[in-house]
Amino acid sequence: MKSKLTTAALLLFVIAASSFKAGSTKEDIYKVDTEKSTLTWEGKKFAGSHNGTIKLKSGSLSFNGKKLTKGGFVIDMATIKDADNSANLENHLKADDFFGVAKFPTAAFVIKKVVSDGSSTVTVTGDLTLKGITSPITFPATVTWAADGSLIATAEKVMVDRTKYGIKFKSKSAMPDIGDKFIYDEFELDIKLVAKK
Repeated sequence: MKSKLTTAALLLFVIAASSFKAGSTKEDIYKVDTEKSTLTWEGKKFAGSHNGTIKLKSGSLSFNGKKLTKGGFVIDMATIKDADNSANLENHLKADDFFGVAKFPTAAFVIKKVVSDGSSTVTVTGDLTLKGITSPITFPATVTWAADGSLIATAEKVMVDRTKYGIKFKSKSAMPDIGDKFIYDEFELDIKLVAKK
């Protein structure tokens, strides 16, 4: 009887140890280089468009082998720049009509789900937080690896509906009688993250 109990206990120990090992796969964390990474934006209105850059404050990406599993980045909203160097536009973008930078100095994106088709392109779904409001967005992204072990993750033409974050200045959906003075609800982001373990 004692022998059977000892054998059963040993078997349970082996199963538990195997389960722990299987569930504790180590992931590699890659830190985003905020100086080499870029985030560009473009907003359109009926009569034209504006574009520029924003700097990242921090970020990281986690991988299981070559498979992206999670991660995210923080955006320094005070660094919004207009490509035409319009101080008036930059100040307006930082004001409450748009991103309210004094109250909300950072924005953030956190990956919630990654779907791979087996190629270097993945579909990323995550939570974007602007002005203290969080809403999900989904977009395709590509991950490429360099010989030195670093990586570049890129996503182009990521569309963000500003009205989901309470930004309704000259929005036609919020102001249907605005005529041709409206600004489109969606703005576009191009993301390039350079990261190394």
